[in-house]
Amino acid sequence: MSKKINLVHPRNQITEIIDRIYKRGMTTTSGGNISVIDGYGDIWVTPSAIDKGSLRASDIICVKKDGTIIGKHKPSSEFPFHRAIYEARPDIKSVIHAHPPALVSFSIVRKIPNTNIISQAKHICGPIGYAKYKLPGSEDLGTVIADEFKKGFKAIIMENHGVVLGGSDLTDAYERFETLEFCCRTILYGSQIGTPKYLTDAQIDEFEAQDTTVRPEKKKNKFPSDEIEKRLEICNIVKRSCQQGLMISSYGTVSMRWKNNDFLITPTDVNRWDLKIEDIVQIKKGKRELGKTPSRATYLHEEIYKNNPDINSIIMTQSPYLMAFAVTGEYLDVRTIPESWIFLQDIHSVKYGTHFKKNTDKSITKNCNTALIIENDSVIITGDKLLQTFDYLEVAEFSAKSIVLGNSLGEMIPINDNQVEELRDKFLS
Repeated sequence: MSKKINLVHPRNQITEIIDRIYKRGMTTTSGGNISVIDGYGDIWVTPSAIDKGSLRASDIICVKKDGTIIGKHKPSSEFPFHRAIYEARPDIKSVIHAHPPALVSFSIVRKIPNTNIISQAKHICGPIGYAKYKLPGSEDLGTVIADEFKKGFKAIIMENHGVVLGGSDLTDAYERFETLEFCCRTILYGSQIGTPKYLTDAQIDEFEAQDTTVRPEKKKNKFPSDEIEKRLEICNIVKRSCQQGLMISSYGTVSMRWKNNDFLITPTDVNRWDLKIEDIVQIKKGKRELGKTPSRATYLHEEIYKNNPDINSIIMTQSPYLMAFAVTGEYLDVRTIPESWIFLQDIHSVKYGTHFKKNTDKSITKNCNTALIIENDSVIITGDKLLQTFDYLEVAEFSAKSIVLGNSLGEMIPINDNQVEELRDKFLS
């Protein structure tokens, strides 16, 4: 992700991220802690035994370099291992520790998740370390964790405890945290309906090697009012997608047709939670907006718009239950309830890599279905208005979730062919 100078005070950075983690169900009221080390060597850290659901900037504690504690609470009981990480790794400027359910699942069975389950995760997370169990809050725990960080890891599974991650700043640490938890969810949900399949290192390297700057730049930028409105709409949907758990920091592309085949699209290497209207990239007559790098998926979106004049918006994302089907190759039968079939009909899937520019599968871009799954990568949802497209995404994710959860009860019994024809006659004729 792109790195910008962060002029937000550490205490405000921490409260924003802990609020995000809590609301996304990745920590409890009492669980988890976050810290940031500043340019003076002072460590700002969440307090001990204070509600994570209502934490304020004034609650954040500062532990000075000389050990002096400033604040109205005690620092987190896990502060010793935060300090030990900073001492072991001067390049790390922020630490997140939490007990998100999927990562704890790996922690309690004592396994390290394979991040090759989705395309970008290996790059975002890096290799994963493993720290043996030690008493929480103890110096021994700090020692075993610091020893793992000394090996070069930035993400550590804590045996029977949870996870701890470091980053060059808090945004970097959160992206790693969220992506790793997402990998674990995808593996767990996929295992409920089939056998997860993993990408090879060569496939991931090919994904990362895609050149998104080949497209020529426009000489001048123009931003009429209708274009600015679409930028704002894209930003609002991206934020909503993140809040709803339908998109994560490290992956997600949204675009809207502007005029003819010109369109607006999200950029590459910008944290999705922090997306601003000035980050959106205008693509006009095949050229990218001056000074901007559009999503790797720009060519794919461009071809969809050219070949499908009725499509005016596209969402390409990773949502946890849809990705269970993407990583297993299992067929997603949306004949669950009438709404799902009416909106989505049949959802097909294509092999990973067929969406790269140099070998894009024409079936993806011509006669485009409402929803399409790209194995181990994403789901593509298309529609007219952007809000409608987002609704289709929600319906697809809910359908996938119902099937994954229902699998433990028995085999799904779909709406039958006669019932489908009745729906077709009433709603689609």
